Amino acid sequence: MTKRPEEVELMAVSGKLLAQVFTHLDRLNLIGMSTMQVNDLVDRYITNDLQARPASKGQYGFKYSLNSSRNSVVCHGVPSTSEILLSGDIVNLDITLEKNGYIADSSKTYLVGEVAPAARRLVKATYEAMWKGIKAVRPGARLGDVGHAIESHARKNGYTVVREYCGHGIGREMHEAPEVLHWGRPNTGLTLREGMVFTIEPMINQGLNAVETRDDGWTVVTRDGKLSAQFEHTVAVTRQGVRVLTLRPDEKVPAQETP
Repeated sequence: MTKRPEEVELMAVSGKLLAQVFTHLDRLNLIGMSTMQVNDLVDRYITNDLQARPASKGQYGFKYSLNSSRNSVVCHGVPSTSEILLSGDIVNLDITLEKNGYIADSSKTYLVGEVAPAARRLVKATYEAMWKGIKAVRPGARLGDVGHAIESHARKNGYTVVREYCGHGIGREMHEAPEVLHWGRPNTGLTLREGMVFTIEPMINQGLNAVETRDDGWTVVTRDGKLSAQFEHTVAVTRQGVRVLTLRPDEKVPAQETP
């Protein structure tokens, strides 16, 4: 379950490359692009420019290099030539990248064009909730502490946390132990140890937390049709606290919470 220091460093290489993918996406005007166009662009960038592999492509039979989850789609959205991004949309782009046999996983919810204040507020609170969870990571902390920090922030802002999907350990495989729930009670769950590497990826809903899967077998949507947002980072437990392996250049790690 824990990784050796040299494995963490290899994962950091993958994480840094994945951060570059999001920096590349940040420069795009997404309005008018299909989600398939975004997928193909990311595929080429990872493969040709970064000399790496889109790890989700072929995983569990999935054919694409990213998940594109727009508006009421919670997760696992499938890229499509007919799904056009419009001003006012929010869209989560969830991307995995493998380099030297190790995988990094990250996602970001993008505001497309002129987005309504209520949608902006949801996206902002979701990003903050992810960081609340990250800041709770340190040796000796419990996974329940991480989930509690996330859910408390979501509830404080009037939102709900999706419970059917969670973060996960990661390394040579995309999904490893442990499961990282985005809700929980303090001082419960697995005790964190130096060398553990996992994702924190809360999905926060504007309305109820109930979800359902569309007939394609992949796309998960809010049952009430309201918006959902998500952010994700891959993190490693260090002797001092936490290291965000997929940190992007425009981000700064907030100070950790006092235990």
